[in-house]
Amino acid sequence: MMIVMRTTVTIDDDLAAQVEALRRREGLSFKAALNQLLRLGVQAKSTPPKPKRFRTPTRKLGLKPGIDPTRLNALIDDLEIADFAGGER
Repeated sequence: MMIVMRTTVTIDDDLAAQVEALRRREGLSFKAALNQLLRLGVQAKSTPPKPKRFRTPTRKLGLKPGIDPTRLNALIDDLEIADFAGGER
């Protein structure tokens, strides 16, 4: 079922030029070009954009031998406790 709605719209000059360019390029009527652009715009707004994959670059930590990178939090805790205790280790 197709609902026909007639209405008057005011289109900015830059958009009217783009509709006219599409109309000429594809050999469409003004109505067909406008409907095509409206459909594309409505579909674009209703479909969320696909998120870009976020990547974090990796790099060498340059840790000294004997330091376990999976236990850095424990090392920081030990250093903070030693600092709090007056520098005793």
